Amino acid sequence: MTRDGGEPEPDREPLDDPTGSLRPTTPLTLVRWAVVGLVGGWAVHPLWERLGAVPPLVQPAQPLALLLLAAILGYVAWVTHRSVHVRRERLQPHQAVNRLVAARASALVAALVGGGYAGYALSWIGDPAERADERITWSLIALACAAAAVVAALLLERSCRVRRPDSR
Repeated sequence: MTRDGGEPEPDREPLDDPTGSLRPTTPLTLVRWAVVGLVGGWAVHPLWERLGAVPPLVQPAQPLALLLLAAILGYVAWVTHRSVHVRRERLQPHQAVNRLVAARASALVAALVGGGYAGYALSWIGDPAERADERITWSLIALACAAAAVVAALLLERSCRVRRPDSR
């Protein structure tokens, strides 16, 4: 086979695992994304004050959106688990990949967003502003909803796992 009509492609080395398996998302990866979010969330408060603007309030819709994400991911995880592990049905390859990608992306983004809300809450501790307590409370509620989304995403990722045919 040629690449763009040029020279033939060099022979590729065979993969160690020809079945194409992926490793689950590691806790360290999630912690790294959460720390990035924590730093970013903490920086929002001083940045807005330096710009002379009022820092944003966390509205109830924001944690509710994360809770909705957690509910959807949890439901899809449950349905996938029942199909793959209880009924022993096979998912179509594109379905499995789509669910796995959605689970991994959701886990990483929810960790990032959760860290952001944690950082934002921390930035308000000890601040004498009028609505500081409200910002802390809603940020912590959003953090809890983001944590639920991370857990649901990891459950979905785990439900996509299938055993190798040679293992028992």
